[in-house]
Amino acid sequence: MAKQEGTLRKPGNHGDTSQCEHISRLIARISDKWTLLVVRVLGRGPCRFNALRREVGEISQKMLASTLRELEENGFVSRTVTPVTPPQVEYALTQLGTDFLKPVQSIADWAIRNSSRMDAARAAYSKRRANERAIPSR
Repeated sequence: MAKQEGTLRKPGNHGDTSQCEHISRLIARISDKWTLLVVRVLGRGPCRFNALRREVGEISQKMLASTLRELEENGFVSRTVTPVTPPQVEYALTQLGTDFLKPVQSIADWAIRNSSRMDAARAAYSKRRANERAIPSR
């Protein structure tokens, strides 16, 4: 059997998958579209719910509330309630959230720098696929 390409044996405890599981759970929690957008907006400073919703864009009230709850639960966002009538709630990044903002901003910057390359790749792929479909099978 041929050696699988791209597979490298690295030293370490291959039987302990707890680190991979932890990383996988963390990435699942933080990598969704809304989390990244909310963190970017809160990176500009504290924000009330409706202002945050306007800044994030086409997010439903339910989805924003759910995203903020998850970010608060995981220590990325703090929620401050001012006891007035009606109560005012403000969200802000914690120190952990501010630390997370750095890689989020790097990903956003990378996406902006490379968007034309990705557009060109998608166009080339679509063209190749269209050409493959146009060739009759024997």
